[in-house]
Amino acid sequence: MSKSPLIPAGALMLGLLCAGCSSVPYAQRMSERQAAYAAAAGAPVRSFNFFSLYSWEPLSDTELAVYTQPNKAWLLDLGGCQDLLFVNSIGLTSNINQVMVGFDKVLTGRHNFPCTITRIRPIDVKSLKLAQQKQRQIESAARRADKPAASQ
Repeated sequence: MSKSPLIPAGALMLGLLCAGCSSVPYAQRMSERQAAYAAAAGAPVRSFNFFSLYSWEPLSDTELAVYTQPNKAWLLDLGGCQDLLFVNSIGLTSNINQVMVGFDKVLTGRHNFPCTITRIRPIDVKSLKLAQQKQRQIESAARRADKPAASQ
């Protein structure tokens, strides 16, 4: 039984339609996310302990945030990573539970080359969450009462 080519096209159209509903353009949202992570990132380190991957968030083809615990995250700079924004899963190489700059890599799939980690920065997750909350806040004001229309 073969799959219908209309299903992926329909899913793509639905995704584009939903993305078009946002009042903030995609490029601006990505730029704000990158800026928030950069502001929360500390000084570069040579390595970090890695036992399991809790979560991850691609920021571009050259930046990736990885969470090893809910409150422990690292901003990885990569030497360019093909399709990083579109992969469903990633992997990290490590040696004796350590991920090291210049030695370890991000794996994005069977057909893509591994992405070399060029810089690692710890992320202050608390300050990142505060910045993200501020971005979500909206300004509200009471609606002005319009003058009633003149009767004819």
